[in-house]
Amino acid sequence: MADVQRYDAVVIGSGPGGYACGIRLGQLGLKALVVERENTGGVCLNVGCIPSKALIHAAKMYDKVKHLSEIGISAGTPAVDVATMQKWKEKVVSKLTNGVKQLLGANKATLLKGEATVLSPRELEVKQADGQTVRVETKNLVIATGSRPIQIPGFTFDGKLIIDSTHALALPEIPKQLVVIGGGYIGMELGTVYAKLGSKVTVVEALPQILTGNDPDCVRVVANKLKTWGVEVMLNAKAKSWEKKGDRAVVTVTTASGDVQLDADRVLVTVGRRPNTDGSGLDKLGLKMTKGFIETDAQLRTNVPGVYAIGDCATGMMLAHKATKEAEVCAEAIAGRKSAMDVRTIPAVVFTDPEIASAGLTEEQAKTAGRKTKSGKFPFAVLGRSLSVNDTDGFVKVVSDAETEELLGVHVVGGNASDIISEAALAIEMGAFLHDLSLTVHPHPTLPEALMEASKVALGEAIHVVNR
Repeated sequence: MADVQRYDAVVIGSGPGGYACGIRLGQLGLKALVVERENTGGVCLNVGCIPSKALIHAAKMYDKVKHLSEIGISAGTPAVDVATMQKWKEKVVSKLTNGVKQLLGANKATLLKGEATVLSPRELEVKQADGQTVRVETKNLVIATGSRPIQIPGFTFDGKLIIDSTHALALPEIPKQLVVIGGGYIGMELGTVYAKLGSKVTVVEALPQILTGNDPDCVRVVANKLKTWGVEVMLNAKAKSWEKKGDRAVVTVTTASGDVQLDADRVLVTVGRRPNTDGSGLDKLGLKMTKGFIETDAQLRTNVPGVYAIGDCATGMMLAHKATKEAEVCAEAIAGRKSAMDVRTIPAVVFTDPEIASAGLTEEQAKTAGRKTKSGKFPFAVLGRSLSVNDTDGFVKVVSDAETEELLGVHVVGGNASDIISEAALAIEMGAFLHDLSLTVHPHPTLPEALMEASKVALGEAIHVVNR
């Protein structure tokens, strides 16, 4: 065994939380080690955010090409080359993961590939691929072990017929019939991809609505658009069991009217993700957890001195940008700075078609919190920019306090919702009021004009729609 390596901080995991923490620690002059057992960049860069958005973009382009004749362009009959699409996706992933390695090195943070086993809050061992074990001592330990897909009873992943999101991102062919169990954002994003590429997609959702937690008005727009690609959504339905018939899977689904059987080439299970906190020796630390998620304070400190947790394995939203923000705060706290997670909102995006993006409270959440609300909605169907790019589904909705007119939430459903929501998040973070948005001059013709217009609607000062 080699000599003991000593660091100011060791980060377990190199996802958007882990690598960002390592970089920031290095910037602050601390000797930092980032340990990664699989692929640099974690789930997000390798089998999550980035590859999924690459396939979402490819499927969207394929769908758009099929409708170019509507605007006077003839491009013939498009075809999908899955192998080339997968190679392109992998190039995108490779470029970003290599960039992470370079950034860690440039900031003098060490990256070590291997399986970490925590021995105590100050000690761990890292077993490398060649069998060599590295002993490490640290003043601070940051747990950034991420999450993994949840398996449901009777539907064990085999990577062939029963697949998770990771498998779905690397399919060698387009399934003719795809059953998606779970109508959350992962299932709806990937289900939409394959529906556009030619699959007959059936979504099985146990709850009364897909995309639970999002603004119901926004969800209705997406649900209606799914019909365009022939997607069947079964609500209040539960996947009961499945059996193999030849090279296919037959899924039995329980509904209010009885059991239904669905035939499929692949069954994609997307019922959520669970934190990776049941391994790596973390049980030895005595960490306080809730349903497997590590509890932390505003500086990401756990109940164990010198131990921090960030990202999906910690409590809170399971979002890459939340992990990155936590990583920066955590690194600064370790360095002795007075940083803390002091955010009013963390925006979220669902990359369906159309996209859903949100920041702050929904009307229902605001009312539950005892706030009287005033809202305004502006449809993309009357926005010049949306009409000129032939993408008019959706709207922007603003939610404010009825008395003070303070902005409480913004919800967008539309083709480029993800590009609009950051302005809304900034407005909420700065404590903006409806007039702050309505009086801000927005360039024309652009999509963010809809945010200004929705604020005017809420105030009864709309120019481009009739005030009610």
